[in-house]
Amino acid sequence: MSRPGKRPYAYTTTAYTTTVSGEVHRPMTTCHATARRRDRRVYLFARPLLFALLGAGRGRPVRRLGRTVLVHGSEAYREALTRLPLDRAAAGTTGGAAREALRGDGGVLFDQEGGGHRADRRALAERLGAAGVEELRAVWRPLLARELAPLARGGEVDVVALARVLSGSVVCALLDVEADARELAGAAAEAAAASVRSHLPGPPRPGARARAERSAARLRGLLGPGRGALPAMVAVAAVNTAVAALPRAVAWCADAGLWGQAGDAATRPALVDELLRVTAASPVLPRVAAGAGTVGGCPVRGGDRLLLVARHAVGAHRRDPDGRDPVAPGVARLVFGAGPHACPGARLAVVLLGDVLEALAPHRPVVARARVDRRAALPGWRRLTVRPGTTPKPPARPHPGACAADAGTAAYGGPTAGHAETGHGPAAGECPADSAAGAAPARPHPATSATSPPAAGHTKTGPAPAGACPAGGGVGGPA
Repeated sequence: MSRPGKRPYAYTTTAYTTTVSGEVHRPMTTCHATARRRDRRVYLFARPLLFALLGAGRGRPVRRLGRTVLVHGSEAYREALTRLPLDRAAAGTTGGAAREALRGDGGVLFDQEGGGHRADRRALAERLGAAGVEELRAVWRPLLARELAPLARGGEVDVVALARVLSGSVVCALLDVEADARELAGAAAEAAAASVRSHLPGPPRPGARARAERSAARLRGLLGPGRGALPAMVAVAAVNTAVAALPRAVAWCADAGLWGQAGDAATRPALVDELLRVTAASPVLPRVAAGAGTVGGCPVRGGDRLLLVARHAVGAHRRDPDGRDPVAPGVARLVFGAGPHACPGARLAVVLLGDVLEALAPHRPVVARARVDRRAALPGWRRLTVRPGTTPKPPARPHPGACAADAGTAAYGGPTAGHAETGHGPAAGECPADSAAGAAPARPHPATSATSPPAAGHTKTGPAPAGACPAGGGVGGPA
């Protein structure tokens, strides 16, 4: 039991599953603890040292380690992005790495300031506004229905492959590129991964820089000649965040039993924000201070390196997602940054994840297999296979000698009213409402007739008393 006034770490939900024959299994318990343990694997298996370092300093909003400042608090995180002068093109920052990896004409948005940044962002915002996203939905919705079709047949779906084809198709439509969606998504993922590997701390890795250049050249070739660096940056950002965020959100939803909220139009929007908050596709934003200032009361000098831990700023490490009790929107949206450099694709990410959850919710999928991607630029899964958690079955005619109330058990995935939630059906010819002690008095059963003996616990004559088997009144219902 949690302490008074404290939010419990996890809550459990109960669901019933049925086999093809309609047998009800025992309740299956899922909780946020299971979801959190699984999601933590994408950090521990791919970036264990970074995860340990960041976890050690999260007790304070801001912590200085030499010339590096770790920022964990929400307000300090927002202050660093909106009030502190930052060197957008410094080595080791997102802008600097993008500019080096995606060499070409023009900036890459992350490394820009002033009029050039505003002009490029304005042009991109026209395609990612409300009207633009609605046009893109017409691209991904048919793909979503096609890729999820195996679930309706009881098959399996790899959510990582789904995220790749969806994001690749969106990029092709957004940039007016005629390329294979899967090939483009693979090239964007490899370009980002190769760039990250070439910038990892430690001794230089032989051939890492050359591989990064080849990967970037392949991506630019798919986008077409004369495109510049910005389209390549859009492709890299869109594909890698989608491939990291969508599978992790689906896995959390499955492990924590949140499909009820995902299928409800009233709670789905808040649940989408919550899942994007706890998964935090870009968990750390590396920045460099361009001048002196303060962050969370800590003095910062020009040239100091800042590690802005988005995962901690939004409380992903301590508060579970709940569409019925979400955190403040201003905190949840910090995963997209803040200020003039906030992610321009935030609306696209929210709408895309909402459509994915809406399409998956009727199947109540569960995770069948999961494998961490150790090479990806962002923490995520290399493979995440899901299968349907329930098998829809139309109501069947009751078997002769069985209580008609049993016909609803298989159809609705759980015991009907008046039946014990044990997962075991009644004996043949026995009304399950009579199986417990203190059963109702004897009454007629629909299977009894002049030529057949009465079922156990039933008589051939006599009116049905209150509490009788609902099938006992014949076609017209209870007497």
